[in-house]
Amino acid sequence: MSVSLADAADAARLVALGMRPKLLPARDLVYADLVRRCREDEAFAELVHVVADGLGLVVLAVTSRTGVVLAATAESPFTVRMDDYARRTAVRDRGERVLHGLIHLAVAALAFPRPDDLANDTYVGRVSVEQIDGVVREACRLLEDRARVADENNDPLDDAPELERTWRLYARRPAATATKDGRLAPDTTRSMIAKAMRFLTEQGFLVATGTDAGGTYRATPRYQVQVRELAADAAFGELLDLGMISVPAPGGSLRTLGDAL
Repeated sequence: MSVSLADAADAARLVALGMRPKLLPARDLVYADLVRRCREDEAFAELVHVVADGLGLVVLAVTSRTGVVLAATAESPFTVRMDDYARRTAVRDRGERVLHGLIHLAVAALAFPRPDDLANDTYVGRVSVEQIDGVVREACRLLEDRARVADENNDPLDDAPELERTWRLYARRPAATATKDGRLAPDTTRSMIAKAMRFLTEQGFLVATGTDAGGTYRATPRYQVQVRELAADAAFGELLDLGMISVPAPGGSLRTLGDAL
C-alpha cells in the first residue's frame, strides 16, 4: 500500500478527533468527511487502524453516529489507570475501588440489559442514580440469599463468582446520608454512583437529562459500542444472570427483565 504524508496526517487527525469523546461527526465537517472516507476507502481505514495501534489504541467502531470509538490497551499512554480514575472520582480506598467497578457494571447492564439492545442502533438506554442503587442492592439481597444457602451446604464462597465475593462491601454502605449542608455524604453508595456517572458523562458515554431520581442520564451510541465489548466480561454476565435488571417500558415506567422478554 502506497501511503502519502497527507494520508498519514489525515489518519492521525481522525484518531485525534476520536479522542475527543464529546465531539461527533454531525458537529464537525472535517470529522464527518474523514469518517466517510474511512468507511468508503479500505486502504485509508487500514491506515487509521495502524496509526491507532501505534498509539496503543484499538478502533472499536467508525460510524457517522459515533465517530471513531477507541479503546486503550493496557500499555497505551492514554489508558485511564485506576489511580487516575480514583483521583477524578475521589475514590478513597481499595474497597471503594471495588464498589466503583460494580457500579460501572450495573450502569452498563441497566442501560443495555438485553443483547438486542446492544445490536439495535436506535435503542437509547436511560438510567438514574436511584435505579442503579436499587439494582445493585437487589443484587446484594439475592447474593446474600445465595451465600446463606452456600453456608448451609458447607460450600465456601472462595471459588464463587466475582459478584458473590463483593456484595457485602456494597450492602453495608448506606444508600444516602446527608451532610450538614444537605449534600450526599461521600461514603454513601448514591454519592459514589453520581461520581461514576459524571465520569462517564465526561467520557462521552452518558448525557445528563435531569435531576430527578438523584440524576437521570441517557446512554450515547459511543457507550453502546463500549458496552458491546464489556458484554464478554464474566462479571457483567453474572449481574444479568441474576434476572432482576429492569428495562424501560414503552410508557417510561420500569419492568423487570423477565417481564420484558
